Amino acid sequence: MPTLSVQRSRLFTALNKTYTDQEFDELCFEFGVELDEITNEREEAEKMGATEAQLKTLSTETVYKIDVPANRYDLLCNEGLSRSLRIFLGQQGAPTYQLVEPASGKREVMTVKASTKGVRPHVVCAILRNITFNQERYESFIDLQDQLHRNLCRMRTLVAIGTHDYDTVEGPFEYHAKTPESIDFVPLTETDRSFTAKDLMEHYETDPSCKHLKPYVPIIKDEPLYPVIYDQKGTVLSLPPIINGRHSRIQLTTTNVFIECTATDLTKANIVLDTVVAMFSEHCAQPFTVEPVDVVYEETGEIQTTPILFSRTETAKVDFVNSLIGIKCDAERMVELCHKMQLGPAELLPDGETLRVTVPCTRSDILHAVDIAEDIGIAYGYNNIVKKVPTTCTVGGEQPLNHFGDLLREEIARAGYIEVLTHGLLSTHDNYTALRKEEDGLAVSLSNPANIEYEVIRTTLLPGLLKVLEHNKSASFSGGFKIFEISDVVLKDLEHVVTESIVGSKNSRRLAAVYAGPTAGFEIIHGLVDRVMCLSEVAPDEAYIKNSIKGDEEKYRVTREGLVYTIAEGSDPMFFQGRAADILMKRDGGEFKKIGSFGVVHPEVLKKFDIGYPASMLEINIEDLM
Repeated sequence: MPTLSVQRSRLFTALNKTYTDQEFDELCFEFGVELDEITNEREEAEKMGATEAQLKTLSTETVYKIDVPANRYDLLCNEGLSRSLRIFLGQQGAPTYQLVEPASGKREVMTVKASTKGVRPHVVCAILRNITFNQERYESFIDLQDQLHRNLCRMRTLVAIGTHDYDTVEGPFEYHAKTPESIDFVPLTETDRSFTAKDLMEHYETDPSCKHLKPYVPIIKDEPLYPVIYDQKGTVLSLPPIINGRHSRIQLTTTNVFIECTATDLTKANIVLDTVVAMFSEHCAQPFTVEPVDVVYEETGEIQTTPILFSRTETAKVDFVNSLIGIKCDAERMVELCHKMQLGPAELLPDGETLRVTVPCTRSDILHAVDIAEDIGIAYGYNNIVKKVPTTCTVGGEQPLNHFGDLLREEIARAGYIEVLTHGLLSTHDNYTALRKEEDGLAVSLSNPANIEYEVIRTTLLPGLLKVLEHNKSASFSGGFKIFEISDVVLKDLEHVVTESIVGSKNSRRLAAVYAGPTAGFEIIHGLVDRVMCLSEVAPDEAYIKNSIKGDEEKYRVTREGLVYTIAEGSDPMFFQGRAADILMKRDGGEFKKIGSFGVVHPEVLKKFDIGYPASMLEINIEDLM
């Protein structure tokens, strides 16, 4: 959750009212944010171990640290927070953001070269005209960019913001991708020293004074081409996502601001640009206006006019909102509450049952009727919701399958195994090929995986355990590794037709364990199988008792009536031939059914996961043991 630090005096000035700390804490709660800490610069420095001499130069003015929801990007600066609180308190209405054409009648142009396609293919731009900065506004302007970079921009990997004094450069602008050696300019961090882009990357990696820029260097350092923005005269505006040029830096005397956001994600770039211009256009001579820029993609000829200042309408049923919050509020009152949360203009549709609200460009967090209901609940006041005793009386309890799993976890841990929790998404290679298996059509695949490691939902727990071994090769294993996991796999449900209630897949709870060490340890995993079946009160078949269990026959005959199991030779290709076994179980004299398998892992599988010692593994469907 992002934290906004704002001076109390500046905030209260913007709110046109002075509050006590307790009153402001209550206001934050009512609005849906949290006053996390009340501090000042000197206190913060003391916590960091600053010297007395350093402390004397720091301010003791009270600073509020306010936690805001991660998706409320409009609350990440003093302008956005104070404006939202004024609207919430009824001191002003929600502003209307407008695109205003330049006085010359000719829009500024940003041309995107085809070479940028392989590095950061998108750019969006805007111009703020006749803006007035002072020290407080300047600091807030910089802080908002830092907040967005840390959150929505994902440390500049998705979007990087560049802001420039428009009067120091000359359009039209061009967005290129060039070799690092061919880019030469004076960066913002220097006064007159020029660098090539290649030298600048090395400088930021090693110079302690630029350590705040070091995390961004790997984003483009190894790329053959670096993104760069030029004006008409060839002046470098920025080297995204690293640094702006010093020539076009923003100063307190700046009156016209050119904003460019380069990105790998166009949707997020538009949200970022809309947020920046919406927050700081209030300081323009004509508040809440912004001048558009035409972005021309040279390769396709496409022209995109930005910023979009995207607004849309969403609907929510009145009864749905009331039932979700637990209130009885009429539609007219809901319309008023929507205006308090900047979801206006709002209106009741002719059916008398549906609200239609207008979502402004600053509220990209509103995605569904549930979000509208949440905002109405905040405006209504959580403290105003009457507490009620439920009309039904129920007793909660753990699901039997979860309870059974917890009992197994305790016993397997007592046997010396360490529980692990592995990722539910895998590559197709790890789920099938690395285990020497053919694809069986049971894996649920992702339509838009983030990368090759997240292509399918796992159909077995075994690759996850092998990855744990792979990433712990340096650990000592003189006594052997013994790890296990009890978790779900997901399989396609081939027995049912997909409907609104049937999604076409099903979860299956599995137990998987591995022993890896100086020896293969087949007998160790075999012993775990017998222990799990004994704990589940499933007795071994009489033939299995005679062949495999000596001396403890009566202990293993403790069972639920009609449940028996046996071990048969298996053929799973991930195990050594002749060192693989299937676990079979039958009920009430029926046919044996396979519920799991175990064996010594094949060397080819071990090689795929870069494991240099033998291992034995087990996997059981514990739902069959219920």
